[in-house]
Amino acid sequence: MRRIKRIVAALAGAVALVTAACAGWVYSLGPAPLGKDVELSHVVLDREGRLLRAYATKDGRWHLPAGVENVDPRFLKLLYAYEDKRFLGHHGVDPLAMARAAWQLGSAHRIISGGSTLTMQVARLLEPREHRTFTAKLRQVTRALQLEYALTKPEILSLYLTLAPYGGNLEGIRAASLAYFGKEPRRLTLGEAALLVALPQSPESRRPDRHSARAQAARDRVLDRVTQAGAVPRDEIARAKAEIVPHERRPMPVFAPHSADRIAVAEPDRRIHRLTIDQPLQAKLQILAKERAEALGPNISVAILAVDNETGEVRARVASSDYFDARRAGQVDMTAALRSPGSTLKPFIYGLGFEDGLIHPETLIDDRPQRYGGYTPENFDLTFQGTVTVRRALQLSLNVPAIAVLDKVGVNRLSARLTQAGAALVLPTGEAPGLAMGLGGVGVTLNDLVMLYAALARGGEAEPLTERAGQASAASRRLLDPVAAWYIGNVLMGAPPPDNAPHNRLAFKTGTSYGYRDAWAVGFDGRMTMGVWVGRADGAPVPGLVGRSAAAPILFDAFARSGVTPAPLAAAPKGVIVAASAKLPPPLQRFSALAYGAAAEAPRIMFPPNGARLEMATGGSPDPLALKIAGGAGPLTVMVNGVPVGVPGHRRTLFVHPDGPGFVRLTVMDARGAADSVVIRIQ
Repeated sequence: MRRIKRIVAALAGAVALVTAACAGWVYSLGPAPLGKDVELSHVVLDREGRLLRAYATKDGRWHLPAGVENVDPRFLKLLYAYEDKRFLGHHGVDPLAMARAAWQLGSAHRIISGGSTLTMQVARLLEPREHRTFTAKLRQVTRALQLEYALTKPEILSLYLTLAPYGGNLEGIRAASLAYFGKEPRRLTLGEAALLVALPQSPESRRPDRHSARAQAARDRVLDRVTQAGAVPRDEIARAKAEIVPHERRPMPVFAPHSADRIAVAEPDRRIHRLTIDQPLQAKLQILAKERAEALGPNISVAILAVDNETGEVRARVASSDYFDARRAGQVDMTAALRSPGSTLKPFIYGLGFEDGLIHPETLIDDRPQRYGGYTPENFDLTFQGTVTVRRALQLSLNVPAIAVLDKVGVNRLSARLTQAGAALVLPTGEAPGLAMGLGGVGVTLNDLVMLYAALARGGEAEPLTERAGQASAASRRLLDPVAAWYIGNVLMGAPPPDNAPHNRLAFKTGTSYGYRDAWAVGFDGRMTMGVWVGRADGAPVPGLVGRSAAAPILFDAFARSGVTPAPLAAAPKGVIVAASAKLPPPLQRFSALAYGAAAEAPRIMFPPNGARLEMATGGSPDPLALKIAGGAGPLTVMVNGVPVGVPGHRRTLFVHPDGPGFVRLTVMDARGAADSVVIRIQ
């Protein structure tokens, strides 16, 4: 009895000693790695979690995070059947698989199967080993048990999907699926799923881009295994084996690269970034921009920006026609570049006129030669239309009527209103806002221009553009009152579209900068606003580059490719007047400030100058004196020594007849009472 007790005590001591030794060995291993310090690629996702762009790690590896939700359920079914049938039931180690492996080793005197579970493979991936030894296997088993204790099954599976090697610099199923099949692993075919199950076992020798025959053989072995398990019908297996194995790698997706670069640099500590961009729309517009830029000629670039009217969220940003085209300066973000907007600011000029009650879309306005001091605006085609409605003037983008309205509402007021709405207008150094601003004499970005037009679709409320998902938007700002904004949208909806484009599809405006450097088209419907810029990134002129022929067709095509049914503009707000010109209230029937010139400018006598001395003609009777006048609101009255003598003609010139030699006072007075006088001496 004592002997038995001594034996039991010895065994207990031995067990305790072994247990202590094991515990000490496990403790010496340190904490179990849980994958939290694994370096992953920066990934930028769209609003629905679709990949826009990924960045390689510092050592040049594509290492994209992946979870169970990122893969096709059929892949998981094949993975379990081939790698670990009892993954969901064991606790890191499968005793049956280990026993089978030991039996095979003892029978064949070589390793036939390792008995590793998926959890053990994750442990090996987290702590790579150089040699297959008993100690390494024991360490792997220990780590697997620790992983099962610390993590859930989906978390362990996500680590496998993220860490598994697929050849070259590809790690994780997402990187492999994108590189070999050009798609996310959410919807794999049976053959594709089988190939991705087979590759991690021997990723370099089975790389499809280098050893396609070996890759196909490995794939077929996976399919044979699942056939034996009865997991997949045989007819599907046959179709899967008939699929062609890819022979080359595809480039990683590059959607909205400028936006992706910007957010990755701004938040370097985050690995997953999400934007408001819609990847399918972004892809379509990138193709469109590249096609049109190539068709327009060498060095031409195209930028397209699409914004949701309601939220101000950017749905697509094509900042250049080709990010990788150095000849077209593809990496320059042309949606943020300052360029001359051409005529695209005209709607906001008329908007202030509508808001002030100066004009109505059916108000008659003159398109005739006008002079504003030293500035004489001309229309693009160097012709004049005579008397037209404001609606027609804006739809035809006539310059002279727009400048007349701008002169009335005030350049500084227009500049202040656009700036307060959030648009950053930039004037040449040392220059103040002038009338030329209405025709493009100011710098603006496509970002700000689209934001302003989206405000028209929103009833005059300017919403700052947002591109980062979940970002709180700033408070909206008033650009125009709802009636004025509705008038503009109603007018622009009737603008003549480019050739072969549908009428009344978009409220849009085109623009061409001075010297044919920039072509613009910006338009909106009830759902979305888009802007298009065409030109050279270096600002060089492109002869014949016109907004209507270069940018407008791209704008209409962009809306067509969006695949969204056109949405009508908002209903007319309270206060809108719908009437023909003759039925409008009298003050709105005709824009009176253009009767003889600029209303905001006082009349000036340009000739003769004050203090001039003029010689009397031989014979004692002075020659008629040419009096030249600028500015003033007509009708003008001219007086010689206080006596009215007539009204200047169309050219603002009147011939007067002084009585004789001596001092003569010449005076001109406009309809508002503003006057100018000079005193000359006739001798």
